[in-house]
Amino acid sequence: MSTMIEMPAGTARERFGAGDPAACWAAVRARCAEADGRFVYAVRTTGIYCRPSCPARQPRRENVRFFASPAAAEAAGFRACKRCHPAGPGRAAREAAVIERACAVIADAETPPALAELAAQVGLSPWHFHRVFKRVTGLTPRAYASACRKARMRDELNREQRVTDAIYQAGFNSNGRFYAATRDALGMTPSAFRQGGAGEQIRFAVGQCSLGAILVAASARGLCAISLGDDPQALVHAFEDAFDRAELIGGDAAFEALVARVVAFVDDPRIGLDLPLDIRGTAFQERVWQALSALPPGTTASYADIAAAIGQPSAVRAVARACAANRLAVAIPCHRVVRADGTLSGYRWGVERKRALLAREAPS
Repeated sequence: MSTMIEMPAGTARERFGAGDPAACWAAVRARCAEADGRFVYAVRTTGIYCRPSCPARQPRRENVRFFASPAAAEAAGFRACKRCHPAGPGRAAREAAVIERACAVIADAETPPALAELAAQVGLSPWHFHRVFKRVTGLTPRAYASACRKARMRDELNREQRVTDAIYQAGFNSNGRFYAATRDALGMTPSAFRQGGAGEQIRFAVGQCSLGAILVAASARGLCAISLGDDPQALVHAFEDAFDRAELIGGDAAFEALVARVVAFVDDPRIGLDLPLDIRGTAFQERVWQALSALPPGTTASYADIAAAIGQPSAVRAVARACAANRLAVAIPCHRVVRADGTLSGYRWGVERKRALLAREAPS
């Protein structure tokens, strides 16, 4: 009969220290990959030390010692396990590096590579590669390739003189496939996109919420802007600049009801927002925003956590820029991103609003 192992309470940034044997032992019993790199455990009867997630048969507690690092364990006379390789990078770091390479291959490919081809390039089986890719990035390889193609499509439509040229430069083999993809990728026709959204209708309204002024806007595809501020007119000016070629229409009674739902959500993010979103960003930004959307209310993550979650652990600054580019306040919860030490960082709509949102989401 299996036994449920309870892990110590804490966030993903909690550090298991060798000076807290109870927390370390709980992590070892749970084979907690999050604890890898934070300590190692050594077994007196075998003379071997392992990382917490080691799949080998677990020892008896009285035979275990904890060390802050592999070097400390080796100085005490223990040797590294040949199964989990505790002196090298942890599984999460190894997987992140593999997926970062795969993401680069997808981004550079003219046409989306086949799953088997991608897996072979990084040395994994197709089934294992697909599972790891989804776990690390939150997307399937196919969905990530689609996001890259969307970004390439936008770039080529802005660069090429003719839509036909953009079709082939973006990697589409036929006009039909291109036009089938553009409505989802752009939210409008290719011609309208090249004209800065000319002809697209966007409804908007300005109101008040508990955090001050709020502007809510929606296209035919869903909410495309939720902005917060002190000055309603400043929100309108910024919105007009962002959608300078679209046809902006003031909200009617039906739209006011939608705005009321958004205001209620901003006042209490824990209730959720069951409305479609019109998300417009680069492939990288969309991956960041999807990772942010996976953070449940009441939890936080660092920029480094998000970078690791999308398979690009070195892209911490780019993650911060993607958070700053978010136009959908609270709906894409960039307010849940904090510094590595847990303190509040900048927020597009003001640090005090960020503090207020986190306080509302905190467990009571």
